[in-house]
Amino acid sequence: MSTLAMSKHSVSGEPVSSSTSPHGPVKKRRISNVNVPVTVLVAVLSLTVLIPLYFTVVTALKSPDQLGGTGFELPTSIHPENFSKAWELTNFPNALLTSGIVTAAAVVLTIITNSMVAYSVARNMHRPFFKALYYFFIAALFVPFPIIMLPVTKETALLGLDNPVGLFLLYTVYGLSFNVFVYTAFIKSIPSELEEAAIMDGASHWTTFWKVIFPLLTPMNATVGILTCLWAWNDFLLPLVILSDPATRTLPLVQYIFQSQFNTDYSTAFASYLMAMAPLLLVYLFAQRWVISGVMRGSIK
Repeated sequence: MSTLAMSKHSVSGEPVSSSTSPHGPVKKRRISNVNVPVTVLVAVLSLTVLIPLYFTVVTALKSPDQLGGTGFELPTSIHPENFSKAWELTNFPNALLTSGIVTAAAVVLTIITNSMVAYSVARNMHRPFFKALYYFFIAALFVPFPIIMLPVTKETALLGLDNPVGLFLLYTVYGLSFNVFVYTAFIKSIPSELEEAAIMDGASHWTTFWKVIFPLLTPMNATVGILTCLWAWNDFLLPLVILSDPATRTLPLVQYIFQSQFNTDYSTAFASYLMAMAPLLLVYLFAQRWVISGVMRGSIK
């Protein structure tokens, strides 16, 4: 009886499994909650990010005469002047300000407008017009940008939007299809009784959205905001074809032009890459829990 009453937990607190037989107790077997194949796969895939990042960091800290060998050796001496040199040659403050303004404006405008469009579509899906509009947005996801690149470039030039203002407006419009798809799935999981109660209390549809629905969209707003931020900050093709003034170049454009001019100065080039990557990396590290939360909640209906 004392054998049968033994605890199913080991001294360390980890669960174990045990059983008995006519000949006595069977040896305990420790149960692990770790999925070994998935863990190994994630570890291997993480190397595709960590190895280039390590190579970038060590190269940015070296002098040109230390760049021999495989390139993975640690620098014998650190050269912070590479960053100051890249700061001046790329006109980094101006490019950083332009990218920051475009990214912030695109994120704010995307969250406000796309959530409203998705709310209208989600709550009127029973109407043919809104249902057709929803499928129109879904179909737009399959249209590659290069197909419409030339008409968009000419149209923005004719409207005088070949500048940062036109750029963040295009980010808002081009993100509408995916964001409506994501928002709609989440809004459908919100009980409509909340809105009915607010309307019975005298609230308008506009007030109901901002006071009841929009606060509940916080996880999805964070997800859409971070994804839009990553896209607007790192995008190269759209600024390349839209921006006409060299003074309004974003960081990806500045990095591209700098690399073409100083393609042999790898230490300075990699220092500029790190400086361009650092702000967004800090934002993502701070907000990644919101992204994961939004994706998980959006998948539950």
